[in-house]
Amino acid sequence: MAPLKVEVIVGSVREGRIGRAVADWFVERATANPSWNVSVIDLRELSLPQDFSDSPATEVFRQRIGRADAVVAVTSEYNHGYPAALKTAFDSVKHEWRAKPIGFVSYGGISGGVRAVEQLRQVVAELHMVSVRQSVTIHRVRKQFGHEPYGVDSIAIDASEKMIRELHWWGSGLRMQRASDPYPG
Repeated sequence: MAPLKVEVIVGSVREGRIGRAVADWFVERATANPSWNVSVIDLRELSLPQDFSDSPATEVFRQRIGRADAVVAVTSEYNHGYPAALKTAFDSVKHEWRAKPIGFVSYGGISGGVRAVEQLRQVVAELHMVSVRQSVTIHRVRKQFGHEPYGVDSIAIDASEKMIRELHWWGSGLRMQRASDPYPG
């Protein structure tokens, strides 16, 4: 079987963000799985139009999501919610999301971004995606990612391993199903 194509989306575009470091940590863990082909979409570098108009960036994003077998959203929590750039990304394409699994890696202060993920689960359900049960939550992110080497706690490490297994199961199964019987939605 061909490697699973997994797109990791860095959802925060803020100045001084720590999201790229969190995404790189997750990618390092995910690429340890030889049956995964992982790439990163950094929304800061992509600059999707806020008015959802067609653009070269939108077309690149549409193609990458269309080719993906699974998606991981790396998200911060701002004011008990998810970043606007991440919502713009979800709203910028439509059919390419359908019948694909998504996992979440969230980070923040004490809550670790869990409120953002709970809201995003509703968004991705409307896009006909399958949100895997396991997510990775990184509490007090600046303590864990504020300096190298990163001191990621064992809870986040264990959660990442579980989420990778769940995404692999769903991603492999849905890829076969999409190939044999296209999603009706």
